[in-house]
Amino acid sequence: MSTPSPSTSGVPRVFAVLRALAAVQAEGGRVTQIARTVGLTQATTHRLLQSLVAEGMAEQDARSKLYRLGIDFFALAANAGNPGDLRTLCRPALLRLCASLGDSIFLLARSGFDAVCLDRSEGPFPIRSFTGDVGGRIALGVGQGALAILAFLPEAEREEVIRFNLSRVREYGVFDEVYLRTEIERVRQIGYAGRSTGLLEGMAGVAVPICDREGRAVAALSVGTIADRLNPDRLPTVVELLKREAAAIGPRINPFDATLRRPSQSLASSPAAQRIELPAQPGPA
Repeated sequence: MSTPSPSTSGVPRVFAVLRALAAVQAEGGRVTQIARTVGLTQATTHRLLQSLVAEGMAEQDARSKLYRLGIDFFALAANAGNPGDLRTLCRPALLRLCASLGDSIFLLARSGFDAVCLDRSEGPFPIRSFTGDVGGRIALGVGQGALAILAFLPEAEREEVIRFNLSRVREYGVFDEVYLRTEIERVRQIGYAGRSTGLLEGMAGVAVPICDREGRAVAALSVGTIADRLNPDRLPTVVELLKREAAAIGPRINPFDATLRRPSQSLASSPAAQRIELPAQPGPA
């Protein structure tokens, strides 16, 4: 059996140091701390850290002498992440849901204080939606998809959105702060948004959040259809299918996907985004 070369046998040590740095990324770590974590001598740990600094994978603060993962490490992680953006990742799920349910399926993503329609798969029943066509947007909290996203934001962000959007959602005539907060709590308890607001007679919708690895809602899958097709008997099946697809998507989301920060820009080349028609009346999605 051949003896591993020094460079090969050192690889596990390098990865151990990288993992130790990741664990102290917020505050940084000293050589002694990292050495204890990985079970190496201070001299060996210092040598590995300096090698990582030279490659841009780690950085050392000049004043505190603390080590952290470097920007080049995150750039490398971004390139190695999911090669498709959120729309590409979710497109098969939209097609499966549309085929299984026979209803229109929407993908909404958060954009600041709004939700933007990134994609849709059209079902056989003509409906209207809050966001209109691909590229349309609506205030977070209005419509099932935007409400599902809002409900599962971190508390501090959720409160900021509520404060900013309250005057906007009031324009729809059925919202006030008590109603909005009651709906948010209800969605958090049951895991989906599915109550008809009555803004468009005969229409209904249901949505579930798509959460990233940290449990933060970044998007939503939404069904828009006629009210008769979301009766109490069928609703649990629809919700279960939506949740199953959302749960499969979440862990695969690339945290460095630019779509999560600038969803509208990702639609710049989309033909559908060039022909947006705002609905005469808001609907369920």
